[in-house]
Amino acid sequence: MDDSEKFEKRIRGYVEQVRLYEDPSYQESARKTVPVEELQEKALLSLAKEGKHGPSKLEQDHAFLLQLLFWFKQSFRWVHAPPCEHCGNVTTLQEKGVSLPSELQFGASRVELYCCTSCQKVTRFPRFNNPIKLIETRRGRCGEWANCFTFYCRAFGYESRLILDLTDHVWTECFSHLLGRWMHLDPCEAVYDQPLLYEKGWNKKLNYVIAISIDGVRDVTKHYTRKWNEVLSRRNITTEEILSNMLAEITRQCRSAFTSELLSELEDRDKEEKQAREIDTHSMDDSSVSLPGRQSGDKEWRKSRLETGSDEEGSFSCSACPVRKCVDKHVTRIYSALHSILSQLLDKEFSGSTAIEVLVFIQGIVTTLKKSAFRTRRALVDSDAIGMKPLLQRLFPSLKDFLGAMSLDCSLDTDGRVDIWLASEPIYTSLALPVVLDALEEIIQDIKKCDTFGRAFLCLPRLKLNRIHSGSVLASGEELPFGIATSAFDGIRLSKWEEPSGARGCWIMYKVLDNRMEELVAYELMSANDAPERDPMDWIVEGSEDGGTSWHLLDEQTNQMFENRFQRRSFFITETGHLSNAFRFRFLTVCDIKATSKLQIGSIDLYA
Repeated sequence: MDDSEKFEKRIRGYVEQVRLYEDPSYQESARKTVPVEELQEKALLSLAKEGKHGPSKLEQDHAFLLQLLFWFKQSFRWVHAPPCEHCGNVTTLQEKGVSLPSELQFGASRVELYCCTSCQKVTRFPRFNNPIKLIETRRGRCGEWANCFTFYCRAFGYESRLILDLTDHVWTECFSHLLGRWMHLDPCEAVYDQPLLYEKGWNKKLNYVIAISIDGVRDVTKHYTRKWNEVLSRRNITTEEILSNMLAEITRQCRSAFTSELLSELEDRDKEEKQAREIDTHSMDDSSVSLPGRQSGDKEWRKSRLETGSDEEGSFSCSACPVRKCVDKHVTRIYSALHSILSQLLDKEFSGSTAIEVLVFIQGIVTTLKKSAFRTRRALVDSDAIGMKPLLQRLFPSLKDFLGAMSLDCSLDTDGRVDIWLASEPIYTSLALPVVLDALEEIIQDIKKCDTFGRAFLCLPRLKLNRIHSGSVLASGEELPFGIATSAFDGIRLSKWEEPSGARGCWIMYKVLDNRMEELVAYELMSANDAPERDPMDWIVEGSEDGGTSWHLLDEQTNQMFENRFQRRSFFITETGHLSNAFRFRFLTVCDIKATSKLQIGSIDLYA
């Protein structure tokens, strides 16, 4: 059998594999393993954060697919060398084994045998190909990952293809009706729509990249390269004509039972895709986006494959950020509502311990709501049963306003029972709940640190009114997709803005909504969740009266340190009387410039 025949046999084997994805009982089993409602909520949240509160079906489907990708990355396990199944210690590859009948039943024609470095016993690692088995084992390398994830995509109705890269990698493509084209998804890396990842990030020397689906096979190599002439020189398995005819014949056989209407639709799409690939071949590389080396797999294994790339931290960075709109009006409403509750506690001269008791009670309500189904959130709280009835009756107007800031409504009956329900679209509440929980946690901890509640009230950083919101943000750089510039203004502790090359200087600019002129009286910065070496140390704050053409100095800070993660620090503007419709932070250096090239900040709050 010559190389061309071996190639064809391999491709046909993958065609048989993807046919398994169409089994209705398999698909039903797959869907049962996915937290569908949780992913739907996350998808709607991702759209809401972009200002899309009434997304179309196409937008929702696209967003759900991305959440499915992120969930899969967390739920599947990469196996370089499996731990010893007898004692749990490290193993090393010994040899290839013979498949057992129970393993062959699920397509494991290959079995790797690993010897334990401690007890010397052997652990079997069968390389299963059957996707229903992979749903059970949830482990493997790129072949298992892509096989199982592509199956999941089919189970949720996405047109999907398994992508075989003959230089030893496998991933997925799904047809996005929102984008009107096939979209690259790599489940091992949780990366999407970055087809140049392998050539540009991993430094792969590509040759053949073949898409395999239920309706045929296609050579999609041109979509994954900007060095076609170099790639062409490495395509020596067969001639281009033989390859084209081979793939066309396999595709014809795959479509032999299709209706004429479906055939016509597929042929039109094939033509459009072919034209797009030709355009890709002659497109310039986008130099504003930096792509990382491979992140999945053991580091030494990645190094041995020369796939680590030049970015050791594995970041997707963008130095040509778009203007992003802040969807954070709810954050301002929540801060104001919390101020109202705490002011009332202070006016009634409650002790710090009583204030904490009230806040913990509210925290429990919010936690219950967050755990409930997002489309039908509801809570019924019996305040009398926990001794909170008298306090709640006195605070109920403020509590009602506070819940209103989360797009919730409530009623209080004479027995002290509080009924809470959704007052508008569920996603508004989903946006607000994590902000509230973070704010309550911070406030409770700050009150505990002070000897009196009055002193705590004066020290609490989140209690200033007139937080500026709903503006637009532009930055010198950002990390995609989770370290974007608007993450600094969303009120959530775990999110952050990351500037991949900001350690030696970077900037972020905030334009006020509708060009309103505001006087900045204070601002707050919060340290991010990790990596204290990336905290800002020196910075300048500037204001502009003309939307960012000219600037005047508002504040300057040097040698500032954040002692803890999620530490919020307040800074007050001493120069009064400056009205601005844009503000700019110029971060000059980070805490340890020798240890990192990045800057990160957990949050920025501006107060008028």
